[in-house]
Amino acid sequence: MLRKAFVMSVHAGREKEYEKRHNPVWREMLDTLKSHGVHNYSIFLHPRTRQLFGYVEVEDEARWKAIASTPVCQKWWKYMGDIMPSNPDNSPVSADLQEVFHLE
Repeated sequence: MLRKAFVMSVHAGREKEYEKRHNPVWREMLDTLKSHGVHNYSIFLHPRTRQLFGYVEVEDEARWKAIASTPVCQKWWKYMGDIMPSNPDNSPVSADLQEVFHLE
C-alpha cells in the first residue's frame, strides 16, 4: 500500500460549504475511489489558514492517477470549483507532500 499526502485550500468563508459537500460524498465518487484501489482516505481542515491536508492509501500509483480521467471525478472537480482554488482543467490546486517519518 502506498501512502500519499497532499495539501489544497478552500476559499475564505467557504469552509462550511466544503464540509457540507463531503457529508456525504456522492456514492458514485466513493465507488470510483474504491474501484481504483483507494483506502483510508481523510481530508483535514486547518481552520485558521483554510489549508486542507489530504491523506490516502492507494494500491497503485497508476490507478490513483487514472481517477482524474473518470467522468465522475471530472464532474466532482467542476462541482467543487467554486469553493476552492482550481486549475484550468478544474482539478483542485494541490501540492504533494514528501513523507519524512512513519511509525507502523
